[in-house]
Amino acid sequence: MAFANFSSLEITSRVTLFPLGLGIPALFALESEYKSMRSSNPVLGRAFNNRGYASMGNTTTATTPESLENLYNAPAASPLQTGRMTIEDVVARTSILFGILVVVGAISWNANLGIGALMFGFLGGFVLAMVNTFSQKIRPGLIMTYAAFQGLALGTLSSFYNDVYPGIVSQAVIGTLCAFAGMLFAYSNGKIRVTPKFTRVILGAAIGYLALGLVSMIMSFTGSSGGLYGVTGFGPLLAVAGVGLASFFLVLDFDQIQKGIAAGAPQEESWRAGFGLMVTIVWLYLEILRLISILRGDD
Repeated sequence: MAFANFSSLEITSRVTLFPLGLGIPALFALESEYKSMRSSNPVLGRAFNNRGYASMGNTTTATTPESLENLYNAPAASPLQTGRMTIEDVVARTSILFGILVVVGAISWNANLGIGALMFGFLGGFVLAMVNTFSQKIRPGLIMTYAAFQGLALGTLSSFYNDVYPGIVSQAVIGTLCAFAGMLFAYSNGKIRVTPKFTRVILGAAIGYLALGLVSMIMSFTGSSGGLYGVTGFGPLLAVAGVGLASFFLVLDFDQIQKGIAAGAPQEESWRAGFGLMVTIVWLYLEILRLISILRGDD
């Protein structure tokens, strides 16, 4: 097998940075946005925090009585007609991205690729995450390519884990779907509210978690099998914290998307929304996969 020379904990630790690493570009963008607390998830906030979307386009209208009467009697324009983003747009773009991820992931799974493909997929995804996060222009082609890179990485890694722990991928997928549905329900029903304090805590925790991931990876390369995740008792707690943190990042995504729609963000921003959701869901899936592998370590 391609990963025969690595233990599951070593693989787990050495990809520790990649789930959160996909969001490193967003954390780089954090400092200026964070001071004013205008943003939640910085991947989306850099676009959705803009104001004035509702007034985009040519709004010059003659003010004659006839034109005012015609304007009053005209049917209200739909979001589609005004070119503004809707929740349907976000769902459609996100579905396209996950369709690409699943197709490429299935091919990678069946191809039994090695660690080179895993690293290529994650590093390619990291580079495109940086480009898509900082780019002022929406580039659907690059966002879809990002999804393909993630499919390559996840398909390869998931195949390895499933060989070591049969059925673990199904468990991780179910766990991810349940976490997504639970956080969406909690947010939509007002059980979780995104406040400036909530945002500060989550973003601060993310930075701290990234630092722990760096320490864990360094430890794994210096002879400590599994890094921090190989430390008895500490590993499961750290993995649970990762799952919780990724889940709360979903709430930040939901909030930013809702604010973008309310502000009349351009329709093309639905690609950025889908990208932001994919970053978080991929991270959540990997955290759940890691947690289950630690809990099943004696299988």
